[in-house]
Amino acid sequence: MTPKTASALTLAVLTSLTGWGSAFAQTEAAPGAPAPAAVAPTPDYTLAYNIGVVTDYRYRGITQSRFDPALQGGVDFAHKSGFYLGAWASGIKWIKDAGASDGSVELDLYGGYKGSIARDVSYDVGYLRYQYVGNKLGDVPGFANADTDEIYGALTWGIVTAKYSDSLSNLFGTPDSKNSGYLDLSANFDLGGGWSVVPHVGHQGVHHNGALSYTDYALTLGKDFGNGLAASLAVVGTDASTTLYVTPDGRFTGRTGLVLGARYSF
Repeated sequence: MTPKTASALTLAVLTSLTGWGSAFAQTEAAPGAPAPAAVAPTPDYTLAYNIGVVTDYRYRGITQSRFDPALQGGVDFAHKSGFYLGAWASGIKWIKDAGASDGSVELDLYGGYKGSIARDVSYDVGYLRYQYVGNKLGDVPGFANADTDEIYGALTWGIVTAKYSDSLSNLFGTPDSKNSGYLDLSANFDLGGGWSVVPHVGHQGVHHNGALSYTDYALTLGKDFGNGLAASLAVVGTDASTTLYVTPDGRFTGRTGLVLGARYSF
């Protein structure tokens, strides 16, 4: 049995760090001093693209690519009001490992709203659709349709973020698992010079399927090289069942391991 229960990352191998704006006080220039440079107006919206590769695609601690490398990429639209939309895709192997005839691409479609409550306190609420292109997992005995819908809410205070996700459908092909929840706690430590450390712990509860519930953990070292290029090294693992979370050749899909990643954003 190879369910993709509770997959980033969020914080997966390549963590996307979103900065919240800083306020700059304007003061009157001294006599004879040059006038301050004009500040460019905030654009109404931004459109960004990214492409990357990881040595193993882990989601919520469980390998999605059978410990093999995966090519990934996405596009993000963000409006200055706080509204955003995006799409992201990755190669996977877990659906075919479960016995389905097709389903080698994961396509995530998401949208939401970000805002601030107070100084250093912000929130993020949204919807995420995991679409497994062409998958037939529901035809395999013991499985439901792999496609999954989640809503989520996150609260960030300084460097710490807490996030909760709730499934509106069966969770990643697990029958009778609607309303399964994932609780994620992470922090982002800026080390300077483009370096960062992100510890993470999460718990996936699988409704009506307690044996599939588990806790995952990760510690990610990131490096931003500038000009859109970033890399990461993560230690990832879980306490998931070693008999339920296995590849066809018997390898534990939630075992502790190192994951390398690189991404270019433009």
